[in-house]
Amino acid sequence: MTDKPMRLRRSQLAVPGSSEKMLTKAAASAADHVFCDLEDAVAPSAKPAARNTIAAALNNLDWGQKTRCVRVNDIGTQWCYEDIITLVEKAGENIDTIMLPKPLNASDVQFADTLLSQLEMKLGLTRRIGLEVLIEEVEAMQNIKEIANSCARLECMIFGMGDYAASQGLVMENIGLSESYPGDIFHYPRYHMTIAARAAGLDAVDGPFVDFKNDAAYRLECQRALTLGMVGKWAIHPAQIEPALEAFSPSQDNVDFAREVIAVYEKAAADGLGSIGHKGVMVDAASARLFQNTVDRANLIGM
Repeated sequence: MTDKPMRLRRSQLAVPGSSEKMLTKAAASAADHVFCDLEDAVAPSAKPAARNTIAAALNNLDWGQKTRCVRVNDIGTQWCYEDIITLVEKAGENIDTIMLPKPLNASDVQFADTLLSQLEMKLGLTRRIGLEVLIEEVEAMQNIKEIANSCARLECMIFGMGDYAASQGLVMENIGLSESYPGDIFHYPRYHMTIAARAAGLDAVDGPFVDFKNDAAYRLECQRALTLGMVGKWAIHPAQIEPALEAFSPSQDNVDFAREVIAVYEKAAADGLGSIGHKGVMVDAASARLFQNTVDRANLIGM
């Protein structure tokens, strides 16, 4: 098994696992990450067949450099364990991550981790399948630190504001947007989850925005998520892919300046200076560290 990989998650595209047509379009899309959905997008009666549809798509379509993910049903349902077993047995070599919805505590995540470990041993898989979790319940937000540190397989936490809003009893018309509250109603849970994710070495991703025709509002939500330290946002429609890619990608000018600042600081440090002015910016260890975040994002993108 390898160490935890670095993956691009600027745009996580949702696609119903029961639709061959939509899976084919998703594989050809520009999204960094596609999750084939077995949960909300698939009716209970269609879930067993959708497992086979997803496995065939993972095995036979050209996904390029995308992260190939499957969102299974949560462990409180009768489908979760068969989702994982069936998909990994049929397409384990072509699954990068499993997305687990609605974990309430660390043991929920550890259930999936143990099951995946057993399957990997049985099947002789040489590449570890990662885990992503959806934080969708107030209980999960209360237990966010233990969830973030639940297992080494965990790579990413996603804020699922739709179910979270229902769990907390929030009153809102559109999932992902509230115009009646003075400010961002999701600021605290986004911030709280992102802190826990970063402290545990995980990616933090923002969840859905259902008004997919409202491009300006979607871009604003992307910017809010980026500002808090998130690395990407869901796309529930292909129209949201490009705005997310743009929002979570630094400009070339910013990347060039960040590399320049880091080089200036490293030279100053070698000369015994703790800080130095450069183009109107005071550069010290803290600012170099901040600019390094931009460089790291650029390196992952290939800029």
